[in-house]
Amino acid sequence: MFLLLGIIAIVATFLNLYLYKVGKDYKLAMAMGLSFTALTIVAGHSLISDWVKVKDWVALLDVVPTMTTVLWVLTIVSILLNIIPMLLELKKNN
Repeated sequence: MFLLLGIIAIVATFLNLYLYKVGKDYKLAMAMGLSFTALTIVAGHSLISDWVKVKDWVALLDVVPTMTTVLWVLTIVSILLNIIPMLLELKKNN
């Protein structure tokens, strides 16, 4: 599930950037990109929670350290990419 949500977040982010480039209203796409990023993180957390419930310590030890780093990096990149149009618009208006 988190993979599907992550793909939707990436598509919404690129839609956000595309809409800004062509001069259309991009704010809904920006909100969707950030929202699906948050849903991706929650879905990943749910997966980890399921592993804890069944005491699958091997899966936790194998996946969680890498997944934590990847989620941090991708979340920061998603936030930056989604706010770029707003920052460019503010710069253009000043």
